[in-house]
Amino acid sequence: MVLTNELVAPVVKWVGGKRQLLEQIVPLLPSHFTCYCEPFVGGAALLLAQQPAQAIINDINNDLIAVYEVIRDDVDELIAALKQHQNTSEYYYALRRLDRDHAKYQAMSPLERASRLIYLNKTCYNGLYRVNAAGEFNAAFGNYKHPNIVNEEGLRAVSSYFNANDITICNEDFAQTLARVPEGGFVYLDPPYVPVSATAKFTNYNKSGFDHQEQQRLKRCCDELNARGIKFLLSNSDTDVVKELYQDYEIKTVAAKRCINSNSAKRGVVPEVLIRNYCD
Repeated sequence: MVLTNELVAPVVKWVGGKRQLLEQIVPLLPSHFTCYCEPFVGGAALLLAQQPAQAIINDINNDLIAVYEVIRDDVDELIAALKQHQNTSEYYYALRRLDRDHAKYQAMSPLERASRLIYLNKTCYNGLYRVNAAGEFNAAFGNYKHPNIVNEEGLRAVSSYFNANDITICNEDFAQTLARVPEGGFVYLDPPYVPVSATAKFTNYNKSGFDHQEQQRLKRCCDELNARGIKFLLSNSDTDVVKELYQDYEIKTVAAKRCINSNSAKRGVVPEVLIRNYCD
């Protein structure tokens, strides 16, 4: 049994995060695998709960990946930068506006972008990471009295985990990441979900979105994993579209607690599905 450090936990609140579903996901994990892979890592709840010795993680959001790389490589500088932030609406909106000048924003260092993302995530309304069609962060100021902007102990614990183990961090298309998985590996897939209604789209964490064609491409990648003998577990919404797409695999419906919604009345327990190609 691998001993885990409880301080190693998600450093950002991410749409579709799996902290509330860990008790249902963990029992379904394979008992043995050589390498853990997560091509849609998001807040990394499952990775950080399991703390595998070898892992490949990826996300298409390059600012989120900058957070993980900076935590690994420059945690002292990140903590120092986070301590400089101010919890005021004026400061918040000034920092939020930085990505409106795309050329200037891209010239920012990974440390500056990582510090900005964590600050905005901790102080924006309901912790909702959201961008518009131009890829600009547009969540409102949360007006919290004491947001936990600098979780120094947690940041150092995650940094130590990354550096003590073989963790590959990627910023690429998910298919490229899946091609990296070695024999005996295990893949957990948590893509943007198929919407359960026309107004329930949780794909705007990245400007590119994730439409039905992408869902079909992901299914083909899962079929390729299966053909290679690589075990996978996939989360998605409990919809007929998803069930039909993955009808050849084991599908388990679970109750998930949705904590992120701009309308508090729409938060609560919703059905999701866990799909896998193995019985272990």
